Amino acid sequence: MQMSDVIADMLTRIRNANDAKHSTVDIPASNMKKSIAEILTNEGYVSGYEVIEDGKQGVIRVTLKYTGKKQKVLRGIRRVSKPGLRIYAGCEDMPRVMNGLGIAIVSTSKGIMTDKQARKEKVGGEVLAFVW
Repeated sequence: MQMSDVIADMLTRIRNANDAKHSTVDIPASNMKKSIAEILTNEGYVSGYEVIEDGKQGVIRVTLKYTGKKQKVLRGIRRVSKPGLRIYAGCEDMPRVMNGLGIAIVSTSKGIMTDKQARKEKVGGEVLAFVW
């Protein structure tokens, strides 16, 4: 089946597995999804990820992160720019998620990065998602 928004599917899978307190979640692989998983790992929202080759496109297995009593580290994740309505931001008006407590994932000409990195490198781009 052809899917129109693969990033929204990835974020929804992570959100649902996190709410159900699963330890891992499997997502069909792509380079953009690998970059998003890398950002979530570097920012400390998930424990890690691994790419599993299955002979076709591969699978990304994201290991979710919880505190002591299965309290969620990833409180929320929301898609911003959709195929029907693209949201772009310049480096000077890059959105701040929860006054800097969360991150915005941005697709720029220099690759996929957080809003903080985009401000530092003075590039704008498409705002993909908010994570807090």
